[in-house]
Amino acid sequence: MSEPRSESVAVVVVTFNRADLLARMLDGLAAQTHRPDAVFVIDNASADHTRAVLEARADLPLVVTHSEENLGGAGGFHLGVEQAYAAGHDRIWLMDDDVVPAPTCLEVLMGHQESCLMAVREDLRGALVEKAAIHFDLRRPHAIRPKRASVESVYADRASMPERVEIENVAFEGFMVHRRVVDAIGLPDPAYFIFYDDVDFAVRARRAGFRIWAVRDAVLVRQLDFDQQHALDTWKGYYMYRNLFVVHFRHGENALVRAKPYAIAAAVVALSPLRGGRAEAANVTRAIRDARGMRRDAGRTPGRG
Repeated sequence: MSEPRSESVAVVVVTFNRADLLARMLDGLAAQTHRPDAVFVIDNASADHTRAVLEARADLPLVVTHSEENLGGAGGFHLGVEQAYAAGHDRIWLMDDDVVPAPTCLEVLMGHQESCLMAVREDLRGALVEKAAIHFDLRRPHAIRPKRASVESVYADRASMPERVEIENVAFEGFMVHRRVVDAIGLPDPAYFIFYDDVDFAVRARRAGFRIWAVRDAVLVRQLDFDQQHALDTWKGYYMYRNLFVVHFRHGENALVRAKPYAIAAAVVALSPLRGGRAEAANVTRAIRDARGMRRDAGRTPGRG
């Protein structure tokens, strides 16, 4: 009786102007006890020494794309997943450039058969910083923030977790997806540019019947602190608001939830003198306008044009 064929796994890495962080992440991939079959790197038009870092990595099976423009994280993951899928890989492991996988991370994930898996993030001090939502509420209109509970808000540390925790959204930092999911729902949507492309993908996957599991013993170490919540008056704030609104417009489970972005935008503008001032008000005003034009999912399904 023949041995069952082991599944191939490709890593997709998106990077932009963080060559030193990228080098550490690639060191982590090279140290994996389960060697990836391919590492697709999307370099988003980096202007630092990213190219030199990649050219020096003879120890990894790299497939590098140097984009002539910055596609954003969403565009990079769209392209990388498309490449890994077209190359025929069974599983695709999505990775940002500011995390380092523990040596057994990929081996642990490959030991689980589920279609959607998430590694668990810790910070440099070993504290649990996994923000994936255990409950992501797109049903109740009075839930201002759809993330009602996260892994880190429920569990004091990683040791307190069961072996697997079911989650309702993901980050494209350690998320592993089987090609059958891409068959069913298509690729990550590049129109998000940054933020919420991973949330959108997770919602689509769950609504197609796939469950998502955070795996306690698959560990990623995050190299930077989370600080995006303080950027609502910057260009990043525009994308945070716009893409949050798009998720509600596309995936809200009733008319009141789909109307919630208008209430949020009005509240932000009214409170802007006490918060981010004119810059945040301008961001949210432009965001609500642009989100209306993104109600249709732009993630393309392989084989369907």
